[in-house]
Amino acid sequence: MAAGKEIRGKIKSVENTKKITKAMEMVAASKMRKAQERMRHARPYSDKVRNIAANLGKANPEYTHAFMKINDSKAVGFIVVTTDKGLCGGMNTNVLRMVTNKLRELQAEGVKSQAVAIGNKGLGFLNRVGAQVVSHVTQLGDTPHLDKLIGPVKVLLDAYAEGKISAVYLGYTRFINTMKQEPVVEQLLPLTADNLKADEGQPGWDYIYEPDAQSVIDELLTRYVEALVYQAVAENMASEQSARMVAMKAATDNAGSVIGELKLVYNKTRQAAITKELSEIVAGAAAV
Repeated sequence: MAAGKEIRGKIKSVENTKKITKAMEMVAASKMRKAQERMRHARPYSDKVRNIAANLGKANPEYTHAFMKINDSKAVGFIVVTTDKGLCGGMNTNVLRMVTNKLRELQAEGVKSQAVAIGNKGLGFLNRVGAQVVSHVTQLGDTPHLDKLIGPVKVLLDAYAEGKISAVYLGYTRFINTMKQEPVVEQLLPLTADNLKADEGQPGWDYIYEPDAQSVIDELLTRYVEALVYQAVAENMASEQSARMVAMKAATDNAGSVIGELKLVYNKTRQAAITKELSEIVAGAAAV
C-alpha cells in the first residue's frame, strides 16, 4: 500500500503543523491582552498633553510653533508602522497598499517623498519599491520603548521644523476590536487647530511658566507628536497580536479539515485494497 503510506505521511505532517499553529494561536492570545492594555494606557497621556498644549496655545495666541506652520516645500515624509514578523494575515499588506496609493498620488503631483520605517516588513517593502528611507527601527519586541522611536522619527520632525518637507503622514493599523483592525494613513504634521482643540467642558487654565511660555509650548508639542507616534505603534502591536491569533485559529481549523479529508481518502484507499485482495483470493479459490 504505497499510496496508503504516502497519505499517512501527509496526515502526520499536517497534524504537526496543526500543533504549531495551535500553539502560536495561544501565544498570540496571551500577548494580545497585554498589548491591548498597553494601548489603552497610552491614550490618556496624549489626551492630557493635547489639552495642556491647547490651553497654552489659547493663552499665547501670538506664538506659533514650527509644527503648526504650513511649509511650501515640494516634499513630504511618511512614518510607516508595520510588524517585524509575519503570519498575521493581510494586516501589513493592507496598510502598505494604502501607503503605496498615497505615494503614487503625491508622485503624480510632482511631490517627492521620504520615509521612516518602523518594523521589518515595512522596511523591506519600502526598499523594494525604491522609496527613500531616511531612517528605520526594527526588532522592537513585544513592548515598544519611546527612547527607541524618538531617534528615527526625529529625522522627519526636524526636517519639517526646518521647512524641508511640507507634511508628515503616519501609516499604521488602528485597533478596533479583536476581529477588526483598520489600516489608516493620517496627517501628523502640520498640527491643525482641530488637532489641538481642548476637550469641551474643560475650564480655561492660567499657568505660571518656568522658564517661559514659548519653551513650554515647544517641549509640549514635541512630546505630543512623539506620543502620537508611540500610540500608533502600540495600536499596531495590539492589531498584530489580534490578527495573528485570528490567522492561526483559521490555520488550525483548516488543518483539521485537511486531516479529515486525508483520513477519508486513506480509509477509501485501504478499503479498496482489502476488497481487491479478497476478490483475488475468491477468484483463486474458484479456479482451483
